[in-house]
Amino acid sequence: MKERDHKKVVAAITHGDVNGIGYEVILKTLADSRMLDFCIPVIYGNSKAASYHRKTISVSDYQLTLVKDLLQLKAGKPYIVNVINDEIKIEFGKSDKISGQLAHKALEMALSDIKEGQADILVTAPINKSNIQSDTYHFPGHTEYLAEKYGVKDYMMLMISPNFRIGVVTGHVPINKVSSELSIQLIEKKIAILNHSLKYDFGISNPKIAVLGLNPHAGDESLIGEEEKNIIEPAIRNSFENHINAFGPFPSDGFFGAATFRKFDAVLAMYHDQAMIPFKIMAFEDGVNFTAGLPIVRTSPDHGTGYDIAGKNMASPNSFRNALLMGVEIFQNRLNFNKSK
Repeated sequence: MKERDHKKVVAAITHGDVNGIGYEVILKTLADSRMLDFCIPVIYGNSKAASYHRKTISVSDYQLTLVKDLLQLKAGKPYIVNVINDEIKIEFGKSDKISGQLAHKALEMALSDIKEGQADILVTAPINKSNIQSDTYHFPGHTEYLAEKYGVKDYMMLMISPNFRIGVVTGHVPINKVSSELSIQLIEKKIAILNHSLKYDFGISNPKIAVLGLNPHAGDESLIGEEEKNIIEPAIRNSFENHINAFGPFPSDGFFGAATFRKFDAVLAMYHDQAMIPFKIMAFEDGVNFTAGLPIVRTSPDHGTGYDIAGKNMASPNSFRNALLMGVEIFQNRLNFNKSK
Protein backbone atom coordinates (compact mmCIF):
# COMPACT_ATOMS: atom_id res chain seq x y z
CA MET A 1 0.00 0.00 0.00
CA LYS A 2 1.36 3.40 -0.98
CA GLU A 3 2.50 5.52 1.93
CA ARG A 4 1.53 9.14 2.52
CA ASP A 5 4.13 11.74 1.67
CA HIS A 6 3.09 13.95 4.60
CA LYS A 7 2.77 13.58 8.37
CA LYS A 8 -0.32 15.72 8.92
CA VAL A 9 -3.57 14.49 10.45
CA VAL A 10 -6.14 14.07 7.66
CA ALA A 11 -9.55 15.37 8.77
CA ALA A 12 -12.53 13.90 6.91
CA ILE A 13 -15.23 16.60 7.04
CA THR A 14 -18.76 15.57 6.04
CA HIS A 15 -20.87 18.38 4.60
CA GLY A 16 -24.10 17.53 6.46
CA ASP A 17 -27.37 18.98 5.17
CA VAL A 18 -26.64 21.10 2.07
CA ASN A 19 -29.63 23.37 2.78
CA GLY A 20 -28.35 24.33 6.22
CA ILE A 21 -25.31 26.19 7.54
CA GLY A 22 -22.85 23.30 7.22
CA TYR A 23 -20.96 24.65 4.25
CA GLU A 24 -20.98 28.15 5.70
CA VAL A 25 -19.24 27.12 8.94
CA ILE A 26 -16.86 24.79 7.10
CA LEU A 27 -15.83 27.41 4.53
CA LYS A 28 -15.45 30.13 7.16
CA THR A 29 -13.29 27.81 9.27
CA LEU A 30 -11.01 26.86 6.38
CA ALA A 31 -10.67 30.52 5.34
CA ASP A 32 -8.28 30.79 8.28
CA SER A 33 -5.07 29.41 6.80
CA ARG A 34 -3.79 28.61 10.29
CA MET A 35 -6.04 25.53 10.24
CA LEU A 36 -3.66 24.05 7.69
CA ASP A 37 -0.90 24.08 10.30
CA PHE A 38 -2.82 21.44 12.27
CA CYS A 39 -4.29 19.15 9.64
CA ILE A 40 -5.18 18.48 6.02
CA PRO A 41 -8.94 19.12 5.77
CA VAL A 42 -10.92 17.09 3.22
CA ILE A 43 -14.58 17.97 2.69
CA TYR A 44 -16.83 15.12 1.58
CA GLY A 45 -19.51 16.94 -0.38
CA ASN A 46 -19.82 18.60 -3.77
CA SER A 47 -17.58 21.27 -5.27
CA LYS A 48 -20.48 23.03 -7.02
CA ALA A 49 -22.47 23.15 -3.79
CA ALA A 50 -19.44 24.59 -2.00
CA SER A 51 -19.13 27.30 -4.69
CA TYR A 52 -22.82 28.13 -4.41
CA HIS A 53 -22.59 28.56 -0.64
CA ARG A 54 -19.40 30.54 -0.95
CA LYS A 55 -21.21 33.25 -2.91
CA THR A 56 -23.40 33.98 0.12
CA ILE A 57 -20.59 34.56 2.61
CA SER A 58 -17.57 36.81 3.00
CA VAL A 59 -14.38 34.76 3.15
CA SER A 60 -10.82 35.27 2.00
CA ASP A 61 -9.86 34.02 -1.42
CA TYR A 62 -8.70 30.40 -1.20
CA GLN A 63 -9.22 27.34 -3.36
CA LEU A 64 -10.62 23.92 -2.53
CA THR A 65 -8.71 21.33 -4.53
CA LEU A 66 -10.87 18.57 -5.97
CA VAL A 67 -9.36 15.15 -5.23
CA LYS A 68 -10.36 11.53 -5.83
CA ASP A 69 -7.45 9.69 -4.24
CA LEU A 70 -6.46 10.84 -0.76
CA LEU A 71 -2.95 9.51 -1.26
CA GLN A 72 -2.47 12.54 -3.52
CA LEU A 73 -2.91 14.95 -0.61
CA LYS A 74 -0.24 17.54 0.11
CA ALA A 75 0.08 19.50 3.33
CA GLY A 76 -0.93 23.16 3.22
CA LYS A 77 -4.07 22.85 1.09
CA PRO A 78 -7.79 22.20 1.76
CA TYR A 79 -9.48 19.56 -0.40
CA ILE A 80 -12.93 18.42 -1.44
CA VAL A 81 -14.18 14.98 -2.55
CA ASN A 82 -17.32 14.85 -4.67
CA VAL A 83 -19.80 12.39 -3.21
CA ILE A 84 -21.97 13.16 -6.23
CA ASN A 85 -20.89 14.72 -9.52
CA ASP A 86 -24.31 15.99 -10.56
CA GLU A 87 -25.38 19.55 -9.81
CA ILE A 88 -27.29 19.87 -6.56
CA LYS A 89 -30.33 22.06 -6.16
CA ILE A 90 -29.86 24.04 -2.98
CA GLU A 91 -32.83 25.65 -1.23
CA PHE A 92 -31.72 27.34 1.97
CA GLY A 93 -33.77 26.37 5.00
CA LYS A 94 -35.69 23.60 3.25
CA SER A 95 -35.70 19.98 4.33
CA ASP A 96 -35.77 17.44 1.51
CA LYS A 97 -34.87 13.80 0.98
CA ILE A 98 -32.07 14.51 -1.48
CA SER A 99 -30.09 16.52 1.07
CA GLY A 100 -30.59 13.69 3.57
CA GLN A 101 -29.30 11.12 1.08
CA LEU A 102 -26.26 13.26 0.29
CA ALA A 103 -25.49 13.70 3.99
CA HIS A 104 -25.59 9.92 4.46
CA LYS A 105 -23.44 9.30 1.37
CA ALA A 106 -20.80 11.72 2.63
CA LEU A 107 -20.67 9.82 5.92
CA GLU A 108 -20.29 6.47 4.18
CA MET A 109 -17.48 7.68 1.92
CA ALA A 110 -15.59 9.40 4.75
CA LEU A 111 -15.79 6.31 6.97
CA SER A 112 -14.58 4.14 4.10
CA ASP A 113 -11.46 6.29 3.71
CA ILE A 114 -10.86 6.25 7.47
CA LYS A 115 -11.14 2.45 7.42
CA GLU A 116 -8.58 2.31 4.61
CA GLY A 117 -6.22 4.49 6.63
CA GLN A 118 -6.39 7.38 4.18
CA ALA A 119 -8.10 9.72 6.68
CA ASP A 120 -7.62 9.92 10.43
CA ILE A 121 -10.53 11.74 12.08
CA LEU A 122 -14.18 12.43 11.32
CA VAL A 123 -15.67 15.91 11.74
CA THR A 124 -19.38 16.02 10.94
CA ALA A 125 -21.36 19.09 9.91
CA PRO A 126 -24.99 19.06 11.12
CA ILE A 127 -27.56 16.72 9.58
CA ASN A 128 -31.34 16.90 9.64
CA LYS A 129 -32.30 13.91 11.78
CA SER A 130 -35.59 13.53 9.92
CA ASN A 131 -34.76 13.77 6.21
CA ILE A 132 -31.73 11.48 6.52
CA GLN A 133 -33.90 8.56 7.59
CA SER A 134 -34.02 5.68 5.10
CA ASP A 135 -33.89 1.90 4.86
CA THR A 136 -30.15 2.09 5.49
CA TYR A 137 -30.16 4.93 8.04
CA HIS A 138 -32.58 4.65 10.93
CA PHE A 139 -30.93 6.40 13.82
CA PRO A 140 -31.78 9.44 15.97
CA GLY A 141 -28.36 10.97 15.31
CA HIS A 142 -24.72 10.56 14.32
CA THR A 143 -23.84 9.08 17.71
CA GLU A 144 -26.11 6.04 17.46
CA TYR A 145 -25.28 5.53 13.78
CA LEU A 146 -21.55 5.44 14.43
CA ALA A 147 -21.94 3.19 17.48
CA GLU A 148 -23.76 0.58 15.39
CA LYS A 149 -21.38 1.05 12.48
CA TYR A 150 -18.45 0.10 14.71
CA GLY A 151 -20.30 -2.45 16.82
CA VAL A 152 -19.75 -0.38 19.96
CA LYS A 153 -22.14 -0.64 22.90
CA ASP A 154 -20.12 1.30 25.45
CA TYR A 155 -20.19 4.86 24.10
CA MET A 156 -21.21 8.32 25.23
CA MET A 157 -22.14 11.71 23.82
CA LEU A 158 -19.66 14.06 25.47
CA MET A 159 -20.01 17.84 25.15
CA ILE A 160 -16.80 19.83 25.47
CA SER A 161 -16.16 23.54 26.02
CA PRO A 162 -13.26 25.56 27.38
CA ASN A 163 -15.08 25.59 30.74
CA PHE A 164 -16.17 22.01 31.23
CA ARG A 165 -17.00 18.59 29.81
CA ILE A 166 -20.36 16.91 30.32
CA GLY A 167 -21.65 13.50 29.29
CA VAL A 168 -25.05 11.85 29.54
CA VAL A 169 -26.25 8.51 30.85
CA THR A 170 -29.31 8.47 28.58
CA GLY A 171 -29.10 10.22 25.22
CA HIS A 172 -31.96 10.74 22.79
CA VAL A 173 -34.61 9.28 25.12
CA PRO A 174 -38.07 10.77 25.84
CA ILE A 175 -38.13 12.43 29.24
CA ASN A 176 -40.94 10.14 30.48
CA LYS A 177 -38.70 7.10 29.88
CA VAL A 178 -35.50 8.35 31.50
CA SER A 179 -36.19 6.96 34.98
CA SER A 180 -37.01 3.47 33.68
CA GLU A 181 -33.83 3.50 31.57
CA LEU A 182 -31.57 4.15 34.57
CA SER A 183 -29.90 1.31 36.44
CA ILE A 184 -26.90 0.89 38.72
CA GLN A 185 -25.11 -1.06 36.00
CA LEU A 186 -25.78 1.54 33.30
CA ILE A 187 -24.57 4.47 35.40
CA GLU A 188 -21.47 2.51 36.46
CA LYS A 189 -20.74 1.76 32.82
CA LYS A 190 -21.12 5.40 31.81
CA ILE A 191 -18.86 6.54 34.65
CA ALA A 192 -16.25 4.03 33.47
CA ILE A 193 -16.54 5.20 29.84
CA LEU A 194 -16.15 8.81 30.91
CA ASN A 195 -13.20 8.02 33.16
CA HIS A 196 -11.41 6.14 30.36
CA SER A 197 -12.10 8.93 27.84
CA LEU A 198 -10.66 11.56 30.16
CA LYS A 199 -7.44 9.53 30.34
CA TYR A 200 -7.30 8.26 26.74
CA ASP A 201 -8.72 11.21 24.82
CA PHE A 202 -7.80 14.16 27.03
CA GLY A 203 -4.58 13.08 28.72
CA ILE A 204 -5.86 13.50 32.30
CA SER A 205 -4.05 10.93 34.47
CA ASN A 206 -6.29 11.00 37.56
CA PRO A 207 -9.66 12.51 36.59
CA LYS A 208 -12.39 13.69 38.96
CA ILE A 209 -16.00 13.12 37.86
CA ALA A 210 -19.13 14.78 39.26
CA VAL A 211 -22.38 12.84 38.94
CA LEU A 212 -25.70 14.71 38.90
CA GLY A 213 -28.90 13.54 40.53
CA LEU A 214 -32.09 12.92 38.58
CA ASN A 215 -34.70 14.63 40.75
CA PRO A 216 -34.96 18.19 42.11
CA HIS A 217 -32.53 18.65 45.02
CA ALA A 218 -31.06 15.23 44.11
CA GLY A 219 -34.14 13.62 45.66
CA ASP A 220 -33.90 15.54 48.95
CA GLU A 221 -33.24 12.34 50.93
CA SER A 222 -35.92 10.45 48.97
CA LEU A 223 -38.65 13.06 49.60
CA ILE A 224 -38.74 13.92 45.87
CA GLY A 225 -37.87 10.56 44.33
CA GLU A 226 -35.80 7.52 45.20
CA GLU A 227 -33.60 7.10 42.12
CA GLU A 228 -30.68 8.80 43.87
CA LYS A 229 -30.77 6.47 46.89
CA ASN A 230 -31.58 3.26 45.02
CA ILE A 231 -29.64 3.66 41.75
CA ILE A 232 -27.29 6.64 41.48
CA GLU A 233 -25.60 6.53 44.90
CA PRO A 234 -24.81 2.78 44.69
CA ALA A 235 -23.34 3.30 41.21
CA ILE A 236 -21.08 6.06 42.52
CA ARG A 237 -19.97 3.93 45.49
CA ASN A 238 -19.19 0.96 43.25
CA SER A 239 -17.23 3.17 40.86
CA PHE A 240 -15.22 4.67 43.72
CA GLU A 241 -14.41 1.17 44.96
CA ASN A 242 -13.12 0.46 41.44
CA HIS A 243 -10.63 3.34 41.85
CA ILE A 244 -12.61 5.91 39.86
CA ASN A 245 -12.88 9.36 41.43
CA ALA A 246 -16.65 9.74 41.10
CA PHE A 247 -18.58 12.05 43.45
CA GLY A 248 -22.22 12.99 44.00
CA PRO A 249 -25.06 12.93 43.29
CA PHE A 250 -25.24 16.71 43.05
CA PRO A 251 -28.46 18.73 42.61
CA SER A 252 -28.19 20.11 39.08
CA ASP A 253 -29.41 23.67 39.77
CA GLY A 254 -27.06 24.46 42.64
CA PHE A 255 -24.19 22.60 41.01
CA PHE A 256 -24.18 24.88 37.99
CA GLY A 257 -25.39 27.96 39.83
CA ALA A 258 -22.42 27.86 42.20
CA ALA A 259 -20.02 26.88 39.36
CA THR A 260 -19.09 23.71 41.27
CA PHE A 261 -18.40 22.09 37.89
CA ARG A 262 -15.10 23.97 37.79
CA LYS A 263 -13.75 21.65 40.48
CA PHE A 264 -14.12 18.57 38.28
CA ASP A 265 -12.66 17.28 35.04
CA ALA A 266 -16.08 16.20 33.77
CA VAL A 267 -19.72 15.96 34.74
CA LEU A 268 -22.14 13.08 34.15
CA ALA A 269 -25.78 14.05 33.70
CA MET A 270 -28.71 11.66 33.79
CA TYR A 271 -30.49 12.86 30.63
CA HIS A 272 -30.03 14.96 27.51
CA ASP A 273 -31.45 18.35 28.50
CA GLN A 274 -29.97 18.22 31.99
CA ALA A 275 -26.62 18.38 30.22
CA MET A 276 -27.45 20.43 27.15
CA ILE A 277 -29.25 23.37 28.76
CA PRO A 278 -26.36 24.51 30.99
CA PHE A 279 -23.83 23.57 28.32
CA LYS A 280 -25.47 25.63 25.58
CA ILE A 281 -26.03 28.59 27.88
CA MET A 282 -22.32 28.70 28.59
CA ALA A 283 -20.88 27.47 25.28
CA PHE A 284 -23.49 27.81 22.53
CA GLU A 285 -21.10 29.17 19.90
CA ASP A 286 -17.97 27.39 21.10
CA GLY A 287 -18.97 23.88 22.18
CA VAL A 288 -17.96 20.58 20.63
CA ASN A 289 -19.86 17.29 20.48
CA PHE A 290 -17.50 14.31 20.86
CA THR A 291 -18.47 10.63 20.73
CA ALA A 292 -16.46 8.89 23.45
CA GLY A 293 -15.90 5.15 23.19
CA LEU A 294 -15.53 4.85 19.42
CA PRO A 295 -12.38 3.37 17.84
CA ILE A 296 -12.19 6.49 15.64
CA VAL A 297 -12.16 10.14 16.66
CA ARG A 298 -15.43 11.89 15.78
CA THR A 299 -16.30 15.47 16.65
CA SER A 300 -18.95 17.93 15.51
CA PRO A 301 -20.20 21.43 16.32
CA ASP A 302 -22.78 21.59 19.10
CA HIS A 303 -25.48 23.19 16.91
CA GLY A 304 -27.94 21.97 14.31
CA THR A 305 -28.60 22.74 10.65
CA GLY A 306 -29.57 26.37 11.36
CA TYR A 307 -32.23 26.46 8.66
CA ASP A 308 -33.49 29.81 9.95
CA ILE A 309 -30.19 31.56 9.16
CA ALA A 310 -28.98 29.44 6.24
CA GLY A 311 -27.74 31.51 3.30
CA LYS A 312 -27.72 34.74 5.34
CA ASN A 313 -24.03 34.87 6.31
CA MET A 314 -25.01 34.83 9.99
CA ALA A 315 -23.57 31.52 11.21
CA SER A 316 -20.58 31.59 13.56
CA PRO A 317 -17.81 29.14 12.66
CA ASN A 318 -16.47 29.01 16.23
CA SER A 319 -18.05 25.69 17.19
CA PHE A 320 -17.04 23.97 13.96
CA ARG A 321 -13.50 25.35 14.17
CA ASN A 322 -13.21 24.06 17.73
CA ALA A 323 -14.56 20.67 16.63
CA LEU A 324 -11.87 20.40 13.97
CA LEU A 325 -9.06 21.43 16.32
CA MET A 326 -10.39 19.22 19.13
CA GLY A 327 -10.53 16.23 16.79
CA VAL A 328 -6.85 16.69 15.92
CA GLU A 329 -5.93 17.13 19.60
CA ILE A 330 -7.79 13.98 20.68
CA PHE A 331 -6.20 11.98 17.86
CA GLN A 332 -2.75 13.06 19.04
CA ASN A 333 -3.66 12.39 22.70
CA ARG A 334 -4.58 8.83 21.76
CA LEU A 335 -1.26 8.33 20.00
CA ASN A 336 0.58 9.63 23.08
CA PHE A 337 -1.49 7.42 25.40
CA ASN A 338 -0.71 4.31 23.34
CA LYS A 339 3.00 5.17 23.23
CA SER A 340 3.09 5.46 27.02
CA LYS A 341 1.78 1.93 27.48
